[in-house]
Amino acid sequence: MTAAHRAMTQLESWPNLVSGSPRCAVGRSFGTAGCDIVHFHANDAADLYLTRTAVERLLPQLRDSTAIRVRPGASWITVLLDCDDDVALLLTLISVALKEHDAVRGPEEECGGPRTARTAPPCDWEPRAIPSPRAAGPVAASGGAHHGRVHDAWKAVGRMLPHSH
Repeated sequence: MTAAHRAMTQLESWPNLVSGSPRCAVGRSFGTAGCDIVHFHANDAADLYLTRTAVERLLPQLRDSTAIRVRPGASWITVLLDCDDDVALLLTLISVALKEHDAVRGPEEECGGPRTARTAPPCDWEPRAIPSPRAAGPVAASGGAHHGRVHDAWKAVGRMLPHSH
């Protein structure tokens, strides 16, 4: 059993956490109703949504740990899971995250803002929206846009195939 599996087994017994698929659709998440707190994307790491305020407040301590990866200005941190001490650190930080979320969330709010206005910022695994070529302007009725998409698809396939003529 990996360290991530040990952490997930313990989190299943926490009364206010719900397990499911993360918004990024990679791995497994635990969170409160409507807000992901922790994502397990691999067997050796977990991404934790602490909030930007908590990350900034705890930054000196977080940087002292070799098991934690923090990007400047981020709301999410990554906890590397190699041993039981790393699992204990993750569980402690999840407790901090839950308290932080409770402190900023009122009865009509989720993830630090009104339900209709805000959700948790995306974790590092969540794909960014890629604007479609059609969003740039109106599509010509002649079918030229279809031709362009086929050409773009062939260019993409050509980049993936080895060139050995």
